Amino acid sequence: MNFNLLLENLTNPALLFFVLGVLGVYLKSDLEIPPNSSKFISLYLLFAIGFKGGQELSHEAITMEIGWSMLFGIFISLMIPLYTFFILKRKLTIYDAGAIAAAYGSVSAVTFVTAVSYLESQQLLLHGHMVAIMALMESPAIIIGLILISIFNKDETHIIKKRNVIKHSLTNGSVLLILGSLVIGYVANAKQAEGIKPFTNDLFKGFLAIFLLDMGITSGRKLKAFFSFGWFPIIFAIFIPLINGSLIAWLSAFVTPDISSRFMFAILAASASYIAVPAAMKISAPKANPGLFLPMALAVTFPINITIGMPLYFLILQNT
Repeated sequence: MNFNLLLENLTNPALLFFVLGVLGVYLKSDLEIPPNSSKFISLYLLFAIGFKGGQELSHEAITMEIGWSMLFGIFISLMIPLYTFFILKRKLTIYDAGAIAAAYGSVSAVTFVTAVSYLESQQLLLHGHMVAIMALMESPAIIIGLILISIFNKDETHIIKKRNVIKHSLTNGSVLLILGSLVIGYVANAKQAEGIKPFTNDLFKGFLAIFLLDMGITSGRKLKAFFSFGWFPIIFAIFIPLINGSLIAWLSAFVTPDISSRFMFAILAASASYIAVPAAMKISAPKANPGLFLPMALAVTFPINITIGMPLYFLILQNT
């Protein structure tokens, strides 16, 4: 069963387009997605997921299980940066440790989107409240990462402005769009939603494939410089997400019995932010090196999750 799941994911067109992007860089091809097109596709994916999630949420009754699930999501985004920071600061600077801890405590919207596609391949549906949980998990990890930098930072010349951090983490474009789309999807009735269904549903997988092609190109370009940092960041970026995802796949059984929600919790715990966190760190902790935490999240953790991680977490769910 594990081999079949792994094989199915490895032959997924979206993943193969990611590989094509990396290959294009190593072949020194001029293959490129224009920056404006890439940004549009990013916005489209967040909009589509948010809107579909809102539609699903409108059919759900708000229960104690959903309430506990939201608290569980926030708990994950607080605990992961706390424990990973102390592992990271043994080998890296305080700034880099805080930034990486925040990235791994926060979530990757693109990994979430890819996981939704994986769920559909298993004939399972995403529950709308998981979209809200994903959005809720963006900010706490960023705030914790920056608080940890503040506590352990001995450089008095660089003081983090916490007010700016909190404001940015809550008004970050990706968070705002997905939450706004969720609300719009929630208030729109089924007839109104049907009018844009070809855009939100039918085009989704095609846009995802093109976006992952762009992610592959970006990853390929960053990998060369990343290897100069040694083995520690690579080992961390491979094993910590797999440990987080596997542990949460098991622990989530105490919060909800639903397989699709438990799978998404595992993905959220295993993924690392490479959009919201870099944006926040650029403003609030500019001494953190994006040449380190960006490739860790994008070039190592992301492909590990969509090749090995997803079948592994699904297998754990089927046996617990």
